Amino acid sequence: MKHRIVVLGAGYAGAHTAGNLARRLSPADTEITVVNAEPDFVQRLRLHQFAAGQEIETRKLADVFAGTGIRLRLARVTAVDPVRQVVSVADAEGDGELGYDTLFYALGSHVADGGVPGVAEDAFDVTGRPSALRLRERLDSLNRRGEGGSVLVVGDGLTGIETATEIAESRPRLSVTLVARGELGARLSAGARSHLRQACDRLGITVLEHTSVEAVEATRVLCADGTALASDATVWTAGFAVNPIAAAGGLEVTGDGQIVVDRTMRSVSHPNVYAVGDSAYTIGDNGRPLPMSCASAGYTSMQAIAAIVARLTGRKISHTKLEYVGNHISLGRRDGILQMVDDEGVAKPKYVGGRKAARIKSGILKASLWATSHPTFGMPKRRRRLAAAPDTSADKSVA
Repeated sequence: MKHRIVVLGAGYAGAHTAGNLARRLSPADTEITVVNAEPDFVQRLRLHQFAAGQEIETRKLADVFAGTGIRLRLARVTAVDPVRQVVSVADAEGDGELGYDTLFYALGSHVADGGVPGVAEDAFDVTGRPSALRLRERLDSLNRRGEGGSVLVVGDGLTGIETATEIAESRPRLSVTLVARGELGARLSAGARSHLRQACDRLGITVLEHTSVEAVEATRVLCADGTALASDATVWTAGFAVNPIAAAGGLEVTGDGQIVVDRTMRSVSHPNVYAVGDSAYTIGDNGRPLPMSCASAGYTSMQAIAAIVARLTGRKISHTKLEYVGNHISLGRRDGILQMVDDEGVAKPKYVGGRKAARIKSGILKASLWATSHPTFGMPKRRRRLAAAPDTSADKSVA
């Protein structure tokens, strides 16, 4: 019987991993199934552009995996049972189950309301294509009104900054306000913070610093100081959360629901489950948890691939890098910030800004899309046979 590998999620990490495993492992011994709710590969890092009204290229997952031997199951994951080693799914035809021998968990994250009333009912977000499309349609309706409208972006992390600047540049008739809990760009270097402020001024974005939102309503938000801010469209970017499926299934998770993994991305409670990206609680080489980011998804998936292939084929596991080196921030289509950080995660004094940073960010995204669309390109042609008894024992050491 073939060793069944089930990959949950076909985002950057899931698609990349499935393709790598398909190229490295012999199809005589393994079968790989990817489960994803949407038929397309979605460039999550460009969803703020899509919401702002731009056309973003997509790829059909059926085309991405064509010729790789990978099975695609278009369905929504509803539960994971690591004891029975099955995944419950639901699609248009009803409910079903998929059995696995190795599970690769890459379901990513979604917007977190932080317990703020009204976020789920009245706010928009850009963490998925359906929600980004909902925001896009709302912005279209505001443009059609003739007198414009007000857009309030809550959260001054990378997603909030990119969303606010993209909307302001693409839809200049709308009034955009960015609400920051603390100082705008507090984690950036002094020069990068100044560049960011100049970009907001250039785009006409109103920045409200040291402001906490306590409730979201259909036409306004209520702040902790009693201020009410009018809003025709409130975009919530103040945090992300992971799917509760892992916790519900009995996997060991953090208080935030991230799967606790060792240095090889293996679940510390269930040794045939691997988790990567936003879904995993991973300690980087600097001794700090890796942040939720596309870069973290890349590093963790490379480590998981190395570990899965080594354990299944009876080879020594190599340790790949687990590092956080910096952030690429787009400020519309013609401006950006490239901010590197040190080993402690603190911004380095120097940064790259302007068109050069924008071109670097654009190049990275184009390369990511191409690599995801060609998941087996450039991989070793030799497909390794599985060992007679693959290693599924739990590691003694935990990172």
